[in-house]
Amino acid sequence: MPDISFPNLGIELYNVSRTAFSVFGVSIYWYALMLTGGIFAGYGTALIEAKRTKQKTDDYSELFFFGVIASIIGSRLFYAAFRWENFSDNPLRIITGIRDGGLSVFGGILGGIIAAYTISRVRKMDFVTILDTCAPSFAIGQAIGRWGNFFNREAFGSFTDNLFAMRIAQGAEYIQVHPTFFYESMWSLAAFAALTAYRPHKRFTGEVFWLYLVSYGFVRFFIEILRTDPLLLGTLQVSQAMAFIFFVSGIAVIALQRRRLRQNVK
Repeated sequence: MPDISFPNLGIELYNVSRTAFSVFGVSIYWYALMLTGGIFAGYGTALIEAKRTKQKTDDYSELFFFGVIASIIGSRLFYAAFRWENFSDNPLRIITGIRDGGLSVFGGILGGIIAAYTISRVRKMDFVTILDTCAPSFAIGQAIGRWGNFFNREAFGSFTDNLFAMRIAQGAEYIQVHPTFFYESMWSLAAFAALTAYRPHKRFTGEVFWLYLVSYGFVRFFIEILRTDPLLLGTLQVSQAMAFIFFVSGIAVIALQRRRLRQNVK
């Protein structure tokens, strides 16, 4: 029996392990490698854009260092805040248990934005220009990083028998689910390509960032309908609410800015 299969695509995968390799007895998980790959891909694309627009790449190296730290802290704290029942008996597990999983993309985005704002004030950089430079980096990072969920067999949805249905072995049985990590990864990859192509033609500074929020908010809102492990605040699905806020705020800002541009032309 395969560990993971996509029966409607004829794909069967055996011996799919969470562990990529070990170093001195310490397991290095695929999840960590996917996140690391996404981070460095995002960093590389941001540097390319910084060079293209004649910004100081050293500033982005500093932003990369502090941004990664802030994103990890933000993603962990955001997750822990809405999964507090897992940490209330031992809050130190927020730190010590990070290898067991539990990160939130929304917390990571917010942490990265805070880091970008802080660096912009210290280095006298334009904060909105930083966001435009890094917006496609968020998308490519998510496209790669989401594959960590594949190896962890997590972040999937409810039952489906569609073309991309994924079967996951559980003992002698299996579950067949929406591979929502895959949906998000493919959407993020397309968003990265679209944002990168559009960026030289943007109508105003900040538009690429707001388009990123619209794109991610849109797809994540519908993915949360499928997922079976939502973060909850009472009965409110937190990630779906955040996705809605991202989408609406992005649409609103873009509409207002484009209206101002039209008025200025008149």
